[in-house]
Amino acid sequence: MFAVFESGGKQHRVSEGDVVRLETLGGEPGDDIVFDRVMVVADGDDVEVGAPFVKDGKVKGEVLSQGRGRKIRVVKFKRRKNYLRRAGHRQGYTEVRITAISH
Repeated sequence: MFAVFESGGKQHRVSEGDVVRLETLGGEPGDDIVFDRVMVVADGDDVEVGAPFVKDGKVKGEVLSQGRGRKIRVVKFKRRKNYLRRAGHRQGYTEVRITAISH
């Protein structure tokens, strides 16, 4: 059984027991979280597709950790113009274990 849901402007395909990294969500480690913007729920040959979301579709999960990803370097450079800008960025994430899928 799997589901596709939306969180943080992105779509994620998950099954029960999967651990996924999502855009930063509220909550402390150990908290339960429910995603209700479910687009597809499939259980074998039984596939339910929403328009745009599945009615009564829910994906439940448990927050494992909050963190920040690896630093990426951002460089802006224009040759012969004495222009160089450097910056770094670390994207925040929430790690979630999927505990249940219902529809």
